[in-house]
Amino acid sequence: MEPIKTKVSRIINTDQVLSCDLNNYNTLFGGVLMKRLDSAATLSARRHSRAKECVTASTDHIDFLCPIHQTDSVCIESFVSYTGRTSMEIFCKVIAEDMMNGDRRIAATAFLTFVALDENKRPLEVPGVIPETDEEKFIFETAKARAEMRKLRRTQSKELAQNLNLNKPWD
Repeated sequence: MEPIKTKVSRIINTDQVLSCDLNNYNTLFGGVLMKRLDSAATLSARRHSRAKECVTASTDHIDFLCPIHQTDSVCIESFVSYTGRTSMEIFCKVIAEDMMNGDRRIAATAFLTFVALDENKRPLEVPGVIPETDEEKFIFETAKARAEMRKLRRTQSKELAQNLNLNKPWD
């Protein structure tokens, strides 16, 4: 399977911040942004794998770097930054732009992992990526360390789950 240039999976989605998206601090709810990130990342994964269905395997982390205000636009850029045999790491960058003065800032970054599924809901092999820009190359070159951390964290999460009970707290 031939690797694909990173730019093929690039999704850019810009939207305004509505009053219904705001929390009690008059900034964008983190959960609203998380939904937008997952949506953009899904499209990047599907575009890269050309699979009908891609599912979120994990959200590694979302770093909220500065608040997003109602006067801002929110631009989410996502692309497949690294692949395993069946998994895809998706990098998301959030740029907030003050629509009154044009100031732009990195408001958040995130890494999500997706798996493409075949018609039987089984993981599908995905092509590798070819990074081209300095930003893509930097993210690609640092991906193996993140992949190792993901494996360790997944093992720890499974161990944790085995030690949790399913009892209702009020019983």
